[in-house]
Amino acid sequence: MPPVSAAADSVRAAGGRRRRKDVLLAYVALTKPRIIELLLVTTVPALLQRTPPKAAIQRASYSAKAGNSVEIGDLEVRPFPVPHDAREPVQYVLSDGAAKLGVLTDAGISTAHVEKMLSGLDALVLECNYDYDMLWNGAYPRWLKERIGGPFGHLDNLESERLLGALDRSRLKHVIGAHLSRENNRPELARAALARAMGCEASWISLATQDEGFGWRDL
Repeated sequence: MPPVSAAADSVRAAGGRRRRKDVLLAYVALTKPRIIELLLVTTVPALLQRTPPKAAIQRASYSAKAGNSVEIGDLEVRPFPVPHDAREPVQYVLSDGAAKLGVLTDAGISTAHVEKMLSGLDALVLECNYDYDMLWNGAYPRWLKERIGGPFGHLDNLESERLLGALDRSRLKHVIGAHLSRENNRPELARAALARAMGCEASWISLATQDEGFGWRDL
C-alpha cells in the first residue's frame, strides 16, 4: 500500500494546494488497484479452502476491470462497477462453478446492476458502514459526513437492509455485515437491519470486525 506522502504528491502534481478531503480521495484512488489482491488473499480460501498461487494473484491484480472476468485456476472473479468516490471502483462476485460469493463493501447507493450481480449468491459480504443518526449527530466535520452519506460514499444500515431485501436470497447460506464504522455504527444495529431483510434471528447474521475479519465459511 503506498504511503500517505505518495497521495499528497499526487495531489500536488494535479495542481496546487487542495483541501484535506482531496488528499483523502487521492489516497483512496491510489490504493484501489490493490483491492483484488487483498480480496484474493483473504477471501478465496474461504470459498475454495486453498490459497491460489502467488503468480496468479499478481496477474489478477492488474487484469480485473468492470465487465471483464478473471480466471484463477478453477475460480472465476467477476468485477462489477459501483458508485463510489474512487478511480474505476468495482466490487466482486467469485465462483468455483458450484457456489458463488459476493462482496460489496464500498458503494454509496445500490443500483439495478448491483442487485442483479448480487442475486442468487450462496454467501454475501455486505457493507453496513454507518447508522444514519449516529453519523449526522456525530463529531465528524460536515464535509466528511456528506462524503460518507452521499451517493458515492458508503451504505448505511437501512440502505443495506433495502438492498438485501431486493435480492434473490433463495440460496443464501451466509450473510456477513462488513466495513462497520467504529464511530458511527454499532454491531447490534447492523445485525438487526440485515436480519429484518432476511426474516431471521439477528444471531444468524455474522459481522466482520476491523481487527479480526470473520471466520471460515463452508459453501
